Amino acid sequence: MKRNQFLLTLLSATTLALTSPAQNRNDDRDTPYQTKTFSGKINAVRAETSGGSLTIEGGTDNNAKVEMFVRANNWNDKLDKAEIEERLKDYDISIAQEGSTIVATAKRRNNDRDWKKSLSIGFKFYTPRNVSTDLRTSGGSIHMATLTGAQKFRTSGGSLHLSDIEGDINGQTSGGSIHMDRCRKDIDLQTSGGSIEAKESTGKMRLHTSGGSIRLTDLKGSVDAQTSGGSVNGNDIEGDIKAGTSGGSVRLSGVSGSIDANTSAGSVDVEIVKLGDYVRLSTSAGGVRVKMPMDKGMDLNLSGNRVNIPESLSKFDGNIEKDRVRGKLNGGGIAVNISATSGSVSINR
Repeated sequence: MKRNQFLLTLLSATTLALTSPAQNRNDDRDTPYQTKTFSGKINAVRAETSGGSLTIEGGTDNNAKVEMFVRANNWNDKLDKAEIEERLKDYDISIAQEGSTIVATAKRRNNDRDWKKSLSIGFKFYTPRNVSTDLRTSGGSIHMATLTGAQKFRTSGGSLHLSDIEGDINGQTSGGSIHMDRCRKDIDLQTSGGSIEAKESTGKMRLHTSGGSIRLTDLKGSVDAQTSGGSVNGNDIEGDIKAGTSGGSVRLSGVSGSIDANTSAGSVDVEIVKLGDYVRLSTSAGGVRVKMPMDKGMDLNLSGNRVNIPESLSKFDGNIEKDRVRGKLNGGGIAVNISATSGSVSINR
């Protein structure tokens, strides 16, 4: 009996700890400092802040709402209302409606003042779905969801999170990762200091990073994925793909379409389930392994320390050597150029 009472007490204490204000995600640091609502037609959002995050959640009714969050730059500092109001005197803040556009800005008047007393000021917008954006922040992340329209955004110190966006997308970050899912149309995203994950999206996609890996899943359209400091991995890609890295391997499976993949410091491992107009694969410091249909007309140009091809190529006209294969398969057609400077090339082996 005493053991059961002890277990019940322990369970209750654990439950209280998990739901206490200090642990709850919706604690006072997630309570808006100010909230404004707007009515009438809203089709655009423009926002700029130097020290906080920006969030846009579309799909609400025709009305719109803006929440402003104010915190100390050092998240360990908890400021009371009086201290916040005193520090806000050094900021120009505006939340207003200009025609059909909501404009929210927070700018510090004197950037030379003590940075320890600066604030992190962020905005969260609730809008209709059909809204375009122009967002800028130098010290926080950007989150966008459930929107239709042209989206343009920049941050120098945070990550980008996009979900269910339809329209032209142009975003950049200098210090964070990029996460994208269920986005459609023309997409141009780049980061100088993080990884990229893109999934369940369609359209023309340009995904570039200088300092991280790239992960691609269930994409349709044309994809240009480039990194200078990591690997490129993907599966279930329908359409033309160009993938390149200077600092890792390239591994792609379930590709249906033309492919151009290269690396300077790793291997290339590709599975093509449906050929497109061309196959271009190369590496300077590893091997190339390809699995692909061989029943189409191809112009083969394969080179490496060793070239391994299926033992029987019934309709091949050309030269087969240890380190090079060149000729026409099934009468020729699709250009297949595969090279490994210091490794082997293997097809269906």
